[in-house]
Amino acid sequence: MQENRTLMRWVVRSSLRFRYVVIAAAVAMMVAGTLQLPNMRVDAFPEFAPPRVEVQTACVGLSTTDVESFVTVPLEQELNGIDGLDQMRSKSVPQLSSIQLIFKPGTDLLKARQLVQERLPNIQRTLPVWASRPVILPPVSATSRVMLIGMSSKERSLIAMSMMAYWTIRTRLLRVPGVANVATWGERLQTLTVQVDPKLMQAQHVTLDAVMDATSNSVDFGKLLFTNASIIGPGGDVETRDQRVGIRHVLPIVTPEDLAAKGAVRAGELVKVLGSGEAVSGLRVTAHGFSAAAREKITAAGGTVTKL
Repeated sequence: MQENRTLMRWVVRSSLRFRYVVIAAAVAMMVAGTLQLPNMRVDAFPEFAPPRVEVQTACVGLSTTDVESFVTVPLEQELNGIDGLDQMRSKSVPQLSSIQLIFKPGTDLLKARQLVQERLPNIQRTLPVWASRPVILPPVSATSRVMLIGMSSKERSLIAMSMMAYWTIRTRLLRVPGVANVATWGERLQTLTVQVDPKLMQAQHVTLDAVMDATSNSVDFGKLLFTNASIIGPGGDVETRDQRVGIRHVLPIVTPEDLAAKGAVRAGELVKVLGSGEAVSGLRVTAHGFSAAAREKITAAGGTVTKL
């Protein structure tokens, strides 16, 4: 009986006959591959995914339904019809709208990003007050993120770690050549908040609109468009005989009396500092009262508290 000769049989037979040659070739390939690892690029394969542009819009305080209705849908209507657009995918979550525009293969990515950027200023005027400016994310490869870093601490709070990740770790990673984007997930950035007491407001006949108006005008610039602080005016400069002195805006809130002058509290009433935020630097705080959490956080950051 004659044996059928096939290519697979010949390969197996030759490999068994010259097994030492096969082993030597395998070892040589392993050594060559090991020597090439330091010079190897992260993306070993060419880009196989079509060009993609992602637009994200932060919407503070808006629910998923509001984000979809007031932000995502208007953006989709404005971005629809771009030259070379193949598919459009959107995702709305609480306080964030994300739209992915997938273009046809072969489309120039820089041209696609420019076409998207030209459409965004037209829709900015129709977005809600609490929606920030739509941002085009930096381009990433089809393999997505190349490294994930997690932070945990038993001594520092989530806000302190978020500020460290945003101002220190993120900026240093962006200095590394080849790093295009560093995204932070689960962060809690430090912000100034005003907490109202309904009982005290009712006793002093102060409305919530009055508190919002007063506090918005008491910072460097406010987020309420109907207040004077929503527009940042130029400071200008003063010219003297010898030099030109620049003028800058200074935060008007320093003491409880300044709060009373702005209408946030009534003159003669007590001011109590609560500890809902995080103190990352030494502060000198003067007020009529402090909660235990506020006193602990201010002193832990190297600051001092003075009770009037």
